[in-house]
Amino acid sequence: MTDLIQSLVNMQPQLADLPQPLLLIGLSVAFGAGVLGFMALFSLVAVWLERKISAHMQDRLGPMHTGWHGTLQTLADGVKLLMKEDIIPRDVDKLLYCIAPGIVFTVTVAVFAALPFSSTLIAADLNIGIFFILAISSVIVVGIIMAGWASNNKWSLYGTMRAAAQVVSYEIPTALALLTGIITVGSLGLQDIVRAQSGGVFHWLIFQTFPFNLVAVVLYFIASLAEVNRSPFDMPEAESELVSGYHTEYSGMRFAFFFMAEYGNMYIVAAVLSIFFLGGWQPLFPFLDFIPGPVWLISKAMAVVFVQMWLRWTLPRYRVDQLMDLCWKVLVPVAFINLIGAGLFIVLFG
Repeated sequence: MTDLIQSLVNMQPQLADLPQPLLLIGLSVAFGAGVLGFMALFSLVAVWLERKISAHMQDRLGPMHTGWHGTLQTLADGVKLLMKEDIIPRDVDKLLYCIAPGIVFTVTVAVFAALPFSSTLIAADLNIGIFFILAISSVIVVGIIMAGWASNNKWSLYGTMRAAAQVVSYEIPTALALLTGIITVGSLGLQDIVRAQSGGVFHWLIFQTFPFNLVAVVLYFIASLAEVNRSPFDMPEAESELVSGYHTEYSGMRFAFFFMAEYGNMYIVAAVLSIFFLGGWQPLFPFLDFIPGPVWLISKAMAVVFVQMWLRWTLPRYRVDQLMDLCWKVLVPVAFINLIGAGLFIVLFG
């Protein structure tokens, strides 16, 4: 945040006369409003894209009537969702039921604080940025457990148990895959990791310490799908088995919080992959550095999100036992072997 304040003061010298605490409060409010706006806009665009991508893969048109090519269909659905009555079932634990969506949504917003959109556009440039993201994002499990338990619904409870086991398990291969990139750069700071990839596409980490970082990308992507409950690992929300999972009993704005958090997490895991292995806000080639950093990061993350959507309409859903076998018997051992191999490679060849 200090670097961001200094950049603003350099652009607007009159801001130097304001007390720094007031600047911090103003920037925090602006950051919160910006993240909320970004998540809302991303959710609208992502839902529309998902509908269109699935339609074209199945030789359909998808939404066409509300706006040009259905571009306003998701906006209309969102307005309808926000206008729906907020129903609280009679037998729920009202306190936990009401605060669970807020916890899930707040944690998702907090993760954005450590994501670097450019060399200066970052709310908190932490020297342990990825550690902060992994730590704070795991708190989402608390909100999910609260939602499922408080709903007093067996389907919600089943979905909660699946989600908790899935997220906690797949955090391990996720972290191990990212450790491969960390030891390559030698830093936990996300800005340091991005700057280490300057010089164009061939300097991205995915091409360094070859082939260990490439394997880490595949491991991280698979584990991240399970982390955000995306197909083929969407067992916590399996409609054919659990109606809708842990948010079955939610409606109105509280359901919208879960919905926006889910798509926000999709962007977060895609952005982390882009920051670690695809150059982050660095341009594709040095002569394209006139394009702003946020454009590069969002474009790379959207490309990863497209692959997430692609897989949803391509692969069948795993069973729960297959999901856990994949984590503990395949991803975790391979991630450990890959990490050890990357460490030996760096020690031997620099």
